[in-house]
Amino acid sequence: MLLTTEALIYLREPMATFMTLGLPIGLLLGLGLSIPDFRVPLPEFGGQRVVDTQLPAMMIILSVSTSAFSAIPAALAVYRERGILRRLSVTPVPPSRLLGAQLVVNLASAVVATALTIVMGHLLLDSRLPAQLGWFAVSFVLGVGAMFAIGLLLAAAIPSSRAAGAIGAVVMFPLLFLGGMWVPREAMPELLRQISDFTPTGPFGQTLRDAWAGTTPEPLHLAVLAAWTLLASIAAARLFRWE
Repeated sequence: MLLTTEALIYLREPMATFMTLGLPIGLLLGLGLSIPDFRVPLPEFGGQRVVDTQLPAMMIILSVSTSAFSAIPAALAVYRERGILRRLSVTPVPPSRLLGAQLVVNLASAVVATALTIVMGHLLLDSRLPAQLGWFAVSFVLGVGAMFAIGLLLAAAIPSSRAAGAIGAVVMFPLLFLGGMWVPREAMPELLRQISDFTPTGPFGQTLRDAWAGTTPEPLHLAVLAAWTLLASIAAARLFRWE
């Protein structure tokens, strides 16, 4: 029932649906169709086009980041402020069930957004389909795990629902930049690219692109994502308070 309720609440919030599903798909198609250079093979991308891997991967990161740094912290901050978590703690249903339902709903949203990005990009932009589905799935799971773990850490640290949006944005936009959202990693200075290698978004985007193009993701990037998932989860579990 908690899962059904959380799903209904999510679907009744048009802004959440727009930010995690509508905006990434709209940007993918809008930029891909309106900018001719995005459909031209580029030497710096190894002969690939921007619409083949770079643009779709960035739209997936945008969708996951919105859920991780905005939706999850804001929802849990509201539940804590309104005493919903405290009231659940005295029922047979532990508050952790509500937390699990939140994660499942946002994970489902990320999966749907990723599937739509792949299908719509292929049908309307003639983008590539992921060449290595196994590595693509591994990269997606590790990337979502790292981002959601950081989102839970933010939920544990954010003092109020009013602060959730501001703090989430302060965290999200620099990470999107380092992930290659506005400047592709290939165009970054060497120092900035090295910094990007140890953020959650840099390896997330790069491993998706590698698997999409048919190359094996670098072990360093996979290890960084796993480390972010583990460390942020431990920190969130220690700091999280139900009231």
